[in-house]
Amino acid sequence: MANAKRASATGVCIDPERALAEMRAFGEQLAAGAAVFKEMRSVPVAPTPKERVYRTDKAVLYRFRPPARRRIPVPLLIVYALANRHYVTDLQADRSTIRGLLGAGVDVYLIDWGYPDAADRSLTLDDYINGYIDACVNWIREQHGVEGVNLLGICQGGTFSLCYGALHPDKVRNLVTMVTPVDFHTPDDLLGRWLREVDVDLLVDTFGNIPGQLLNATFLKLRPLRVGGRQHLELLAGLADTARARLFARMERWIHDSPDQAGEAFRQFAKDFYQRNALVRGEVVLGGRRVDLGCIEMPLLNVYATEDHLVPPEASLALGRHVASGDYATMAFRGGHIGIYVSARAMRDVPPAIGAWLRERSQSKSGKGKRASGQRKRARKDPSLKSATATRSTKTPHRSRKKTKG
Repeated sequence: MANAKRASATGVCIDPERALAEMRAFGEQLAAGAAVFKEMRSVPVAPTPKERVYRTDKAVLYRFRPPARRRIPVPLLIVYALANRHYVTDLQADRSTIRGLLGAGVDVYLIDWGYPDAADRSLTLDDYINGYIDACVNWIREQHGVEGVNLLGICQGGTFSLCYGALHPDKVRNLVTMVTPVDFHTPDDLLGRWLREVDVDLLVDTFGNIPGQLLNATFLKLRPLRVGGRQHLELLAGLADTARARLFARMERWIHDSPDQAGEAFRQFAKDFYQRNALVRGEVVLGGRRVDLGCIEMPLLNVYATEDHLVPPEASLALGRHVASGDYATMAFRGGHIGIYVSARAMRDVPPAIGAWLRERSQSKSGKGKRASGQRKRARKDPSLKSATATRSTKTPHRSRKKTKG
């Protein structure tokens, strides 16, 4: 009776037997999950075979084992962001964008930026874009005897690829961007709004290199309930599922594998791109040259995620208003910033669509889709695509880069 009265007074009615049963089931789930994680011990990532073919400073160029049947003659270079690590594109065998591209007949290369240390503090965006990316592109061009490569830029790596394509258009045959920020001042860009209030100079002058864990904590706090709570609750419901637990462990490893950022490169990217929105204004300067998106005339595929909280769709779709390509297409993926690399739906839809788009544009010698003079710039959806929803410093020259083959 006393218990019933207390329940009535608080407005909460608890069935003791049901509560005990739920607690017992929860305990069994935890025990099963503990056994699964104990048996795992470690979770390897990046299972797709690859070979280191070139190195300059800490930047390493990998070539994935070429597909038995290469249906696309022009090799593809993937440029990933400086934050986190590239292996989210090759997390495990059945969640691998890389493997999907290989299956589509693409010859895939990728730049691994490594882990910057104090010696890299003075690296600028020019060092990354006109230095490392250009060196890797030139190596691939020489090895394959091609004038230009296909370029796939992911997130910040997509922004780098746009800058590179604008400065070196003759070296890029076709350009693909994935979840790439272009307009950094869209209303729903939480990261951009936060960075505009940061004293970037004080931050860089204090830390030197920006700690990766600091940046990672910032990214996680943009969606604290989704990242910090919901995914762990969802895991509890299937702890005894070894495959599910392994995928979760791999994602956790990747999320918290955050390299530090070279201080000067971070300073310029934060101030020029996030604070000044200089890319769409045509005011970014690298190596004494202005980055003009209007110089991008090669075929361009812009892949974006409809539920992306880090790079909102409008931040990516702005690209169509600034480039001069007459062959510009967009592809929408129904999902988020990370799901576009690792979800089962993404594996089914995204790599095959990119492969088909590249294959169509890599066969002929004509690699440009220049608009006729005065033609209105407009974005279009390519009907052949299957939508997933249906600076070089002007003060200091390039550092002497150590180049090694293999």
